[in-house]
Amino acid sequence: MRLGDKILNKMTEHNRKPIDWSKYVMTFIITSLIFGIALYVNNLLDNSRISDLRSIQDTISLNILSSETQYDLLRETSCKNVNDSILSTELNNLERKLSYLEPSDTGESNDEFNYIKKYYELLQIKDFSLMQRLSEKCGLKPISILYFYGSKADCPECEKTSTVLNHLRNEYPNVRIYSFDRRLSVSAVDTLAKIYKVDGGYPVLVINENTYKGFLSVEKMKDILPELKKIDKERAQNSTSTQTIK
Repeated sequence: MRLGDKILNKMTEHNRKPIDWSKYVMTFIITSLIFGIALYVNNLLDNSRISDLRSIQDTISLNILSSETQYDLLRETSCKNVNDSILSTELNNLERKLSYLEPSDTGESNDEFNYIKKYYELLQIKDFSLMQRLSEKCGLKPISILYFYGSKADCPECEKTSTVLNHLRNEYPNVRIYSFDRRLSVSAVDTLAKIYKVDGGYPVLVINENTYKGFLSVEKMKDILPELKKIDKERAQNSTSTQTIK
């Protein structure tokens, strides 16, 4: 028998073999199961995220009302009872939660998250305004930093600046950092930006009424804010005193 005939016979025998449909059915079932589980988990995560966002929205709404009431109360009290804004701690907590829930910076919009973020920026302005008024009344000198930033694509130094500011927030709890995303349209933030002549080229920091464009290192921040160096010095002295006592 010629080689061609042998090959043809084998192909014919192979084609005559019955198709094992059970393998295809099993593959389809497994693939569908995996897809279904992935879809179910994704829905659970989305629902959890939406629940967290709504919880934050309720907290922000309550704190905006609280800030106004708080100032009305503090306006009538003695300055000796005023040393800090109650909202500041809550602001830091909300900042961390929003950072955790923020969608990846891919250019895609997320209307619900942006709506919550706008609410949060209004709360920050309320807190900043409250401390400005109390400073005038009681001679306080709060350490406040206004931070204006853009997208990662348009602002490659914004991520480094955020890292520096987070370090300052963690090391110096009395430092108030107010962050504003310039991709959002919030008229009150626009007004704040005009007051301090923030016209683009992010990141922009406003410290002690002065506007700084571009990245600032931790050491540069301490040069601008000598109060931080004073805190470092006091901590070092306290640490030395404690070691001497031991």
